[in-house]
Amino acid sequence: MSPTTTISVTVRASARLHMGFLDLNGGLGRRFGSLGLSLDELATTLTAFPAGQVSAEGPQSDRAGAYARQSLTALGIADGAHIQIHQAIPDHAGLGSGTQLALAVGTALARLYEVDWPVSDMAREMNRGARSGIGLGLFTQGGFVVDGGRRDEGDPPPVISRIEFPAQWRVILVLDKTYKGLHGEQEKQAFAALPRFPEAQAAQLCRLALMQAMPSLAEQDLPGFGAAIQAIQQTVGDHFKPAQGGRFASHRVASALTWLERNGASGVGQSSWGPTGFALIDSEIRARSLARAAAGDFATEGLEFMVCSGRNRGAEIRTEAYRAQAHS
Repeated sequence: MSPTTTISVTVRASARLHMGFLDLNGGLGRRFGSLGLSLDELATTLTAFPAGQVSAEGPQSDRAGAYARQSLTALGIADGAHIQIHQAIPDHAGLGSGTQLALAVGTALARLYEVDWPVSDMAREMNRGARSGIGLGLFTQGGFVVDGGRRDEGDPPPVISRIEFPAQWRVILVLDKTYKGLHGEQEKQAFAALPRFPEAQAAQLCRLALMQAMPSLAEQDLPGFGAAIQAIQQTVGDHFKPAQGGRFASHRVASALTWLERNGASGVGQSSWGPTGFALIDSEIRARSLARAAAGDFATEGLEFMVCSGRNRGAEIRTEAYRAQAHS
């Protein structure tokens, strides 16, 4: 045995809210279009070490191992890696766990083996960003982003706007750990079974985004921003009723969101297929007070209320050298 200096790469990728689709009609050649926000308190954090073969440990290690094998094959690297997952975004909760895990693994391995691998290429290789481009945009930039929808063929949807999320605003997450949102083949089938989205409604959603949500956020006008997000959420949620049984996937989350709105929150909605709900508050103090009160009123419902701030920067990547033992 002889000591050698090598490196490890640690990546922290934040959870995100998918705050609604803009054009489910697709009559102009692009479909979906999404609004998204990066969150600072929930994240997937992992460290990659060089190794002769692929292995992974920690939460969601099976998925991480699969992404690692895909990444190494795509990069043409014969060696392996060991992935240690320190924490993981809850899976199938509407918080972007799959995309953020895939990008974190791919980024860590590209940095570990000193290969330039653009995030768009990485996402395409690992089948991420099929409908929404916000996960990719938030991984690299953070903040509040809007993507321009996906063409029938081509790259993941482009990010067409990024706006800083006000530092003083907070998001209350409503987590229902007894329910898993639609994903995988079920999600594909749900989209295929939905009726055609009316063109006039798509036009109204785009108008709400461009002429109310985005300028209100730029001016730090929470009532205006919240009203636009909530209107988009109501229209999209009603369109998804046949697939998820109501405007919201979890009736417990729906009740909590109604309570939060009645008590002063704005912009209530569901992230992606849920079940996670969200509500916007103008300050840390008010958010924590409201979350505590909600937790008390819904103590028997099995819900968790979490206060988060927006994150205005992308994933953190840290490379460290260390002394390891290698076989001579």
